[in-house]
Amino acid sequence: MSEIPTPHIEATSKDEIAKVVLMPGDPLRAQKIAEDYLQNVRQFNQVRGMLGFTGTYKGKRVSVMGSGMGFGSIGIYSFELYKFYAVDTILRIGSCGALRPEFDIMDIILASASFSTETFAKDAHGIADTLIHGSQRVADIVKKVAGEWGIEVHEGTVVSDNVFYTTVDTDWSAVYAENEVIASEMESFALFANARALKKEAACLLTVSDSAFRQGENLSAQARQDAFNDMMLLSLETAVASLD
Repeated sequence: MSEIPTPHIEATSKDEIAKVVLMPGDPLRAQKIAEDYLQNVRQFNQVRGMLGFTGTYKGKRVSVMGSGMGFGSIGIYSFELYKFYAVDTILRIGSCGALRPEFDIMDIILASASFSTETFAKDAHGIADTLIHGSQRVADIVKKVAGEWGIEVHEGTVVSDNVFYTTVDTDWSAVYAENEVIASEMESFALFANARALKKEAACLLTVSDSAFRQGENLSAQARQDAFNDMMLLSLETAVASLD
């Protein structure tokens, strides 16, 4: 029995998906990236509305696909891309909440590592670490490209939570301070765990969309979908540079 298509991705050939995949959480943002930035675009997935596209950027093949929200969703899609479609690199491009007052809305953060108290890595791969690093090679490319394009990038550890709403009032400030966490999001830990277990590469670029220190400036859902142009450019330039 063929391993593809998988239960969640309908592409019938590995050739339909590029070696490097940009992965925003929102599938509509994936569609917008494909329409606005890629040429010769072909859609390879629409199962469960998780849209995926492959095209060319500066003559090189790049794919973009939504990941959905949370560990479970990105855990499934990134695993299938790595394991069954021979994808080498996934670059998550998403939004985050700033946990330090020095960050402004729309600042770009490169997550060099992801911290989590969740058990995804242990349950899925026997990885007991609470801190998992992304690809140093891809991070170095991000910083090089950012310098060339004059895009400011802040690098550091993010916390990856699997819970958005909670009825428990827990103070995480001491834990965050101990682990030098600068922002929060919901997917990088699972992505980094899958990459580590499957000996692949992963990186995570985030744009600050909200901050407890700047609540009046937080972005709307529509703005999150349509904005982030600097991060899009940075991720695309990084994708093609990673293929050299």
